[in-house]
Amino acid sequence: MVKIYGIPNCDSVKKAMSWLQKNKIPFVFHDFKKEEISRSKINEWLAVHPLEMVFNKRSTAWKALSPEEQDRSATKAGAIQLMIQYNNLIKRPVAEISGTILIGFSDTSYKKAFQLS
Repeated sequence: MVKIYGIPNCDSVKKAMSWLQKNKIPFVFHDFKKEEISRSKINEWLAVHPLEMVFNKRSTAWKALSPEEQDRSATKAGAIQLMIQYNNLIKRPVAEISGTILIGFSDTSYKKAFQLS
């Protein structure tokens, strides 16, 4: 089963879910606004992708942090704690597809993950 993590009003999340629906691929949506994200889940993603790919420093959530909070992101543990506290700091969507973890949305990466031409 495909699982998409994100927030429903995010354009990239909307594109990913639309792509899955168009290709008739069932999925479950984990809404960060309604459900928390665990430290262990973030660590699963970080086992596959570097912190810089998962932690979104271009987000408005990042810009809203105090300099002291931003400084906490200098360590992996601090960045994880910030992502738990402010899940909008996680780059979206995160897609778990049969053992593959995709960060962000691109038509090409989704086609490759689902072996579609």
